[in-house]
Amino acid sequence: MEYQVPQFIEVENKIFGPLTLRQFVFLAGGVGMCVGLILYLPFIIGAALSVPIMGLALALAFYKVNNKSFLDILEAGFIYYTGGRLYLWKKEQKSETPAIVQATVAPVREKLGLSQGKLKDLAWSLDIQDHTKPPETL
Repeated sequence: MEYQVPQFIEVENKIFGPLTLRQFVFLAGGVGMCVGLILYLPFIIGAALSVPIMGLALALAFYKVNNKSFLDILEAGFIYYTGGRLYLWKKEQKSETPAIVQATVAPVREKLGLSQGKLKDLAWSLDIQDHTKPPETL
């Protein structure tokens, strides 16, 4: 049996001429707010406030960043700036320790008994390519 698979399912339907429903709502809301500001405020102030509102309405309706709508970008930015941060590493300040205490503390390499030769031997024993050759020395 052969079935037709729908394609282009991410494309929204054009309802109002060349505009989708989402674009029409953003533009109608922006125009409505601009008209309200111009009618109820003095013309200069209303026009000055209408310019950024209309710019935002146009960006919400048409502007895309990396194939994502501007609304998704605004939402992601809002969540980022209001959300908590998780810091996994913070550099600790070195404390000043007396010379007597420093002399009694052994370095980590000596404490573990790891030297350059032992580390090279361990790497050679774990190497899976050729076990017949001895490790090369530098």
